[in-house]
Amino acid sequence: MRALLVVNPAATTTSARTRDVLIHALASEMKLEAVTTEYRGHARDLARRAAESRDVELVVALGGDGTVNEVVNGLLHHGPDPDRLPHLAVVPGGSTNVFARALGLPNDAVEATGALLDALRERRDRTVGLGLAAGTPGTEDESVPARWFTFCAGLGFDAGVIGRVEQQRERGRRSTHALYIRQAMRQFLDEPHRRRGVITLERPGHDPVHDLSLSIVCNTAPWTYLGNRPVYASPAASFDTALDVLALSRLSTASVARYATQLLTSSPERGPHGKHALSLHDLTDFALHSKVPLPFQMDGDHLGLRSSVTFTGVRRALRVIV
Repeated sequence: MRALLVVNPAATTTSARTRDVLIHALASEMKLEAVTTEYRGHARDLARRAAESRDVELVVALGGDGTVNEVVNGLLHHGPDPDRLPHLAVVPGGSTNVFARALGLPNDAVEATGALLDALRERRDRTVGLGLAAGTPGTEDESVPARWFTFCAGLGFDAGVIGRVEQQRERGRRSTHALYIRQAMRQFLDEPHRRRGVITLERPGHDPVHDLSLSIVCNTAPWTYLGNRPVYASPAASFDTALDVLALSRLSTASVARYATQLLTSSPERGPHGKHALSLHDLTDFALHSKVPLPFQMDGDHLGLRSSVTFTGVRRALRVIV
């Protein structure tokens, strides 16, 4: 098997020595080309060339969720085609690794490499659905290019938190769960649309839902992890279905305390619920519009401000080694 290994040298939980060991282990089982990324978007470019070459059968992403997102967008640059495109494999090297863990892979890079090699020997894989987000035609964001995401996207509050965390990391802070919690509290205190939301959700065949304060789009469950604790925003979300949405219509102190507690105690059977919570399952097409530009994120990567985003849930988008 000819394979490409895309290595993020800035992966937070793998050292250079560990990466060398992993590369050696993978190279012993396949014809491997290992390339270290050198700039933002490099993983996407490498994966795109691998998909266009028709010679590479497998692309392995060694890094966090951001690296995986770039590789997926490179593989699907010309659209989904699970039977023709190279398979994807993931060796987790980030701080959270939601996509890899949602697939059932170990969170340790060495153990995940062993599981990957076992899966290759036993020819184990699965086809997963993905989300696609693009600028909405007829809006000021219509020229924003489409981009795939693997596990989540968000317009508003959660994206603002991620933006704050990225600013702190640029200043030298380590990405920790405590950092996320602190920035979430600051985002809440500075949130100008707590009492009356500015987001509208539109989907074909249904009345629009107005005045939403928070919107989270999930392609799988859990939504994220706090350490080893999975957090379920949309427990029914799955790689085998389209997209799920959790939206809140109020961000008062009392409602945030209630829904934050529900998130922290969520389970595969029950997520946030209540009169200010909207939960929608298995949506193929919908759009989120905002009266003012809001922060937007995909797979934990802050992408700036957006006023309108159109989402598509694509079943059977990519084959993944598991």
